Amino acid sequence: MGDSSSVLLMIMVVFLSSTPIMVMGDDLQSRMVIGPHCSDKCGNISIPYPFGIEEGCYYDDQHNNNSIHSKFSSFKIHCNPSNSSTGSPTPIFGTNLEVLKISVLEGELRSKWNVSYNYYYYNKSRFYNHYRWESINLVSFTLSSTKNVLVAIGCDTYAWFYGFGGGKIYQTGCMSICTTDIEDVIDGECTGVGCCQASIADGVHDVIPNWTKLDPNNNHSYVYRFNPCSVAFPVARDAFRFNITYLNRNLEYYADLEVPVVFSWTIGQDNCSVAKANGSCLCKENAVCIDPEHELGYRCICKQGYSGNPYLPRGCRDIDECKGKNDCEKAKYCINTVGSYYCKCPRHYHGNGTASDPCISNRKPWLTPVLATAGIGGGIITFLMIGFLLHFIHGKRKIRIMRESFFRQNGGFLLHEKLSGRADTLKIFTMQDLEVACNNYSDTNIIGRGGFGIVYKGFLPDNQVVAIKKSLKVDPSQVDQFINEVVVLSQINNKNIVRLIGCCLESGVPLLVYEFINNGTLYDHLHDAMKASILKWPLRLKIASEVANVLSYLHNTISTTIIHRDMKSMNILLDESYTAKVTDFGASRLVPPEQSQFATMVLGTRGYLDPEYLQTSEVTEKSDVYSFGVVLVELLTRKKAISTARPEAEKCLAMHFLLKLREGHLSDIPDMNIVSEGTIEAIQQMANLAKWCLMLKGEERPTMKEVAMELETIRKRSHGSHPWNDDGSVKKDCESLLGEIQRSDEYGGCSSGIESNSYDSHLLSSLRSGR
Repeated sequence: MGDSSSVLLMIMVVFLSSTPIMVMGDDLQSRMVIGPHCSDKCGNISIPYPFGIEEGCYYDDQHNNNSIHSKFSSFKIHCNPSNSSTGSPTPIFGTNLEVLKISVLEGELRSKWNVSYNYYYYNKSRFYNHYRWESINLVSFTLSSTKNVLVAIGCDTYAWFYGFGGGKIYQTGCMSICTTDIEDVIDGECTGVGCCQASIADGVHDVIPNWTKLDPNNNHSYVYRFNPCSVAFPVARDAFRFNITYLNRNLEYYADLEVPVVFSWTIGQDNCSVAKANGSCLCKENAVCIDPEHELGYRCICKQGYSGNPYLPRGCRDIDECKGKNDCEKAKYCINTVGSYYCKCPRHYHGNGTASDPCISNRKPWLTPVLATAGIGGGIITFLMIGFLLHFIHGKRKIRIMRESFFRQNGGFLLHEKLSGRADTLKIFTMQDLEVACNNYSDTNIIGRGGFGIVYKGFLPDNQVVAIKKSLKVDPSQVDQFINEVVVLSQINNKNIVRLIGCCLESGVPLLVYEFINNGTLYDHLHDAMKASILKWPLRLKIASEVANVLSYLHNTISTTIIHRDMKSMNILLDESYTAKVTDFGASRLVPPEQSQFATMVLGTRGYLDPEYLQTSEVTEKSDVYSFGVVLVELLTRKKAISTARPEAEKCLAMHFLLKLREGHLSDIPDMNIVSEGTIEAIQQMANLAKWCLMLKGEERPTMKEVAMELETIRKRSHGSHPWNDDGSVKKDCESLLGEIQRSDEYGGCSSGIESNSYDSHLLSSLRSGR
């Protein structure tokens, strides 16, 4: 995990030895500490139990030696003496974390974190750099996914963050690119130009290292005059706002810079049931134990009607609801009870029929005959009917207002505007329709999870089976994604594209309803040995041809060009007859007729990203061509586009494929299940076509129309085969055409391409002649 100088926090595993049993007085309880000798503050920072400063004042769990982390951990806070810089004592957690705030209610600790940097300076025609990586290693503490964000600042900068959680490796990152002009950077916006950011997954700990790497082609040479330094760090969401002046900061500034970050903490590593069984549970009276998702250990909270510190004896104290907002008509009618309250004279109370009734006597005199009349049977019925009617009208109005709010929140007006009268081609579903269709979104109905939501299997009243895509959160960025997908799919009418049936705009999250494709993805079939045995060569050619025709249709046939931007085997579904169906248009873009390319935030999947698009952020139709080239190589080899399980030289499938072609070892590449005497020539032709699609420069790649025509030609050829490299021509052709292979970059993971000014003359002439 790196040497000790790069570790920000010591590894922590929580052990409980014995909790001191002490009598708690009101003053002691108000200080939220375990004993009278315990300090409740360090400087201006409150230190509530289970944290503490003196011995016996903090939680120290040592019973869990057989846990997955066998080291010790405690909640001890070191209170450093005051110094000239702070003016007051400073609380330190672990080895060097300065504590800013501790919250028992939310189970959070706010502290400071040093940034990682990569500083370049220029001296005598050469660039030099200083760098520092900061990492963290935690067990009972995780980075809060809701309170933090991962940020990178700089130009020509790729930032990666590695972590572990739930026994799995977590990786994420972002890329920030600038032009040579600082005016292109927008103050306050961290969207990929000068600044980028990424989210943190739930339950991530052991973050190592978070670091930045400069573009190996530029080394800041174009932006050095206004950006000599790249930095990366996690930071609390409420404490970060990008400022354009950050790009001009020098090494001295970032070497001393600390930013606030929020950690979630739990007790021990056992869940509630285990902790209660072994008697180690810290939750005291009037408190309940909860198991946080994606985290080890447990957390305590006070029961409803109580507040305070649930880890202390008598720490959860009754809330006097009568001193705050309640349902009683008057404050003097409110009676507080332990954990709750009641109203002595509830609203709409009609009295006991006597003049001595205290509730009636406190009302206005003119109300007496009205309330008396209400006691008559007919009056009661009348009032009940009026009350029911008013309640019904009020309920309907609340539902209507709520649905209008969701409609606006989910981009309904924007969708209506963009569809321009075509919305009647889509079916609009209600919330009740879709809840019934997928059994109230039961986990048993989940058929897939993606970056923007969960997909459920559903059954409509007419027994039609559908796939319902439900976004994970109500978020402005996801609303735009939802609207974009509806607009794109509303313009498409093709048998090889998953059909959009309708949508729901009145629910709390956006919903899309698609036709259900029941045979899984091309990715599933290629990388499952049993399923792959069905995908013989003719079937793989058919699937490739169908997908190529879909992309050609999107690029050329419809009135407004559509660039898919996320073409990969996981976005190609197969029906029961193994007909290809392209799906997931959440990243797609519409290209105005007067534009052939446009700049945008880089989206896509590692291993499939067009290297030219990655460098320039300018997406074109040739970006889809490159991604489709990777799919062709997957069909040929039955290997994943990116795999850390393979040797380093083979990690990136596209680069490995091109290297094999260059070395003349074409026979080492294909899946042997498709190799036969009658398929060798066709496999060679598809390999040449994939090589052409993977050209480094977009202008040297074919169009999707040319790709589709060539695949159709390969399908029609039914005879002729040649032994692998029988005369060395394949090797010679690859060496002359491949050029220099571009190594993989840190953002896309694999952006290999070939650079050449020539191509197989027979293939080129056949394609461009329309074969």
